[in-house]
Amino acid sequence: MTRTFLKPFSIAMLALFALNSCSMLADYEQMPSANYDHRIKLLVMHYTAIDYGKSVDVLVEPKGLSSHYLVPESGDPSYPYDELKVFQLVDESERAWHAGDSYWQGRTDLNDQSIGIEIVNVPQCEWDTTQQTSRAEHGENRLCVFPDYDPQQIEKVIELAQEILARHPDIHPTAVVGHSDIAPTRKNDPGPRFPWYQLYQQGVGAWYEQETLARYWKQFNQQPVNTGLLQAAFNAYGYGVTETGVYDETTASTVSAFQMHFLPWQVTGKADSQTSAALFALLEKYFPEKLEALWERYQAEVAARPAPAWEPKHGQVDASFPEPEAQRSSRELVNDKAAFKSYRGRGELVLSSEQDVTAVLEVNGETLNIATPLLAEKTYEYSLHRRTQNGINTFHVKSVEPEGARLDVRIPYPRLIDGTTNYSGKFKEVDRLIEEDIANGFPGAVLLVVKDGKIIKHSAYGYARRYDEQGQPLANPTPMQPDTLFDVASNTKAFATSMAMMQLVERGLLDVTKPIYYYLPEYRGNGREARTVEDLLNHHSGYAPQVHFFDPDNKLGKGFYSLEKEKTQRLMATRVPFDVGKGVRATYSDTNFMLLGTIIERITGMPLDQYTEQNIYVPLGLHDTLFAPLRKGRQPTEIAATELQGNTRGGVVDFPGVRTYTLQGEVHDEKAFYAMDEVAGHAGLFSTAPDLAVLIQTLLNGGGYGNVHLFEPSVLDAFTQPHQNERTFGLGWRRAADGQLRWHFGPYASHQAFGHTGWTGVATVVDPALDLGIILLTNARHSPTTEKNGDIEFLGKTFETGNYGSVMTAVYEAVLETQ
Repeated sequence: MTRTFLKPFSIAMLALFALNSCSMLADYEQMPSANYDHRIKLLVMHYTAIDYGKSVDVLVEPKGLSSHYLVPESGDPSYPYDELKVFQLVDESERAWHAGDSYWQGRTDLNDQSIGIEIVNVPQCEWDTTQQTSRAEHGENRLCVFPDYDPQQIEKVIELAQEILARHPDIHPTAVVGHSDIAPTRKNDPGPRFPWYQLYQQGVGAWYEQETLARYWKQFNQQPVNTGLLQAAFNAYGYGVTETGVYDETTASTVSAFQMHFLPWQVTGKADSQTSAALFALLEKYFPEKLEALWERYQAEVAARPAPAWEPKHGQVDASFPEPEAQRSSRELVNDKAAFKSYRGRGELVLSSEQDVTAVLEVNGETLNIATPLLAEKTYEYSLHRRTQNGINTFHVKSVEPEGARLDVRIPYPRLIDGTTNYSGKFKEVDRLIEEDIANGFPGAVLLVVKDGKIIKHSAYGYARRYDEQGQPLANPTPMQPDTLFDVASNTKAFATSMAMMQLVERGLLDVTKPIYYYLPEYRGNGREARTVEDLLNHHSGYAPQVHFFDPDNKLGKGFYSLEKEKTQRLMATRVPFDVGKGVRATYSDTNFMLLGTIIERITGMPLDQYTEQNIYVPLGLHDTLFAPLRKGRQPTEIAATELQGNTRGGVVDFPGVRTYTLQGEVHDEKAFYAMDEVAGHAGLFSTAPDLAVLIQTLLNGGGYGNVHLFEPSVLDAFTQPHQNERTFGLGWRRAADGQLRWHFGPYASHQAFGHTGWTGVATVVDPALDLGIILLTNARHSPTTEKNGDIEFLGKTFETGNYGSVMTAVYEAVLETQ
């Protein structure tokens, strides 16, 4: 192999050493020990990501990086030679600076123990310029294509690697690795196109046996590997993964690195059965003694794996009767009975059985007239309209025959019905108040009231878009519609993040009393270990109200400037400081819910919008409740406009990339829009009054709607109960607290009332004591601004409609006076 040394002084040094060595060695008697090994333990492959010319500058010139070897590629215009050569940059006996912060097989400081080969290969990246320019400029919406390696170049790499392995026999096949293997959270070279299998065929590096992989693959398809065991297996092979049992960012990065090396056709970052199989097949081949303990653990975990703690439930009653023996009480009077919520003249019962049965059923003490027998494998639906009453109803299965037979019973939750006709004229004072504000310049509103399972008020007022960007009335303003979408701002905290967490608690996937680091292992240091998920939910974590990630001149410094969601989440989990100690005082903070959104994504493995839409909104039939509506096909004309001049507060606020146009369909909150890709736990949700009415009725029902069950009433109670020191805070919800928040709830709200507000001009109230829900959606911030004593004031916030309490009071009075 032709080899050119770029550091000729090294030859002189070696010659000098040789000249002096005779005299030095002559002073000592040689007594060779058998107890030693070789210093070099790893061979690390890199790609340069830049061409040959730039690589030489970086790897050879002072104040740069280095590696032991550089292998160019054919056809590189910056390569000056006709023949493809291998360049040695650092002698193998010296320490090259190529590995950085890294780990492999229990070793750190890998520069001390490795040889690095830099291979010229340049990925090509494209940006989606149809997205927001500011984001494209900062690296989002990027698609990178990894080119194939030059075959002649790979031949040189293989020949060089074979020689290195011959000179350094302590390099185990599993220690021929990529930079991404030893630093998976920050590196992806040599990339998914590097031909690891081709190297293995030439005696360089490790690979699994296909038959072994197939055997494990079939097993893991039946019984997947738990996350904790998978982490332990990665660690046993060599990766620097800590077993946490949580599929955290480090684990996902490690999975991606492993797939780039051993499954390059499916680099997903998801630990599927084939990935687990490849890992176990490698362990069987190269570390059988480690595999033995891991396999015993796998078998024990499979044997001990309980039935799922949570089973899907459809409706508020969804059970088989008679109840199983294990569930029955020795107090016979309590068996085979259930309570359900309904309203007078409403309700239904769904029955089925695997065999023909005869049953006697009672509702509110009255026997139902059911045609018998009920035939096997057939579903029967019965109306309960003659038996039900408002509130709690009783259900009793008195008998099921023949003996041993079982009857499946389902009673759906109440659904909303239209009751506006019976309440026409009852809300004249509310209408007068809002319409008077509209006449005086307030932009627009939608009001919806739910009472006793009925929509009793649903009206639109004013305009979805009333003003131009200079604050002048439009010649043709857009009228408000009853189903106009609104940016619900901080109601996202309640109707997205909190409801998602309530569902995760129901499913046994979340315990709010656990420390945050249980779900985000990187959340450590400076007192973070003491914070729990509950501290975030009730705003007692000690964080300040917000961090301006979107502004490079934010109070915390340029290091906290971020326009990328992953970076923002990393900053929140590891660097954002606390303002006060844990539990010192309640400080309403967006940072709390940005972290909670991250926890949801980490637990579920899904983006927050995808999880909430697939697991809450769509099952409830809600197609107008979503994040980032413009990216999902909705039109700006369907959505209420917010601020007139973007985020400038009338031209007063400025930062790089600030929006200056009227916002209509883009989330207003700067942190959500710029730093979290429009999807965050504190803001970003859009919805309509009818959709929010279903969500509120779900809460009034105790956790379900129709045949959809989200969580049990006990979970709802836990999230809405008051904090012991600050009664206006629940877990994710604000509380009326006996009049302490009358500016939001009004003076009549019961002690059970909870809800939320949003900066854009929206407020919700859920009052279980009165079976009442109120939704007031306004675009109060879609109005001209004035500056007074350094404060910015929106015209819309000078009206009663834009400040909630007066409207809520009038609604309560209308409802209470008609009971």
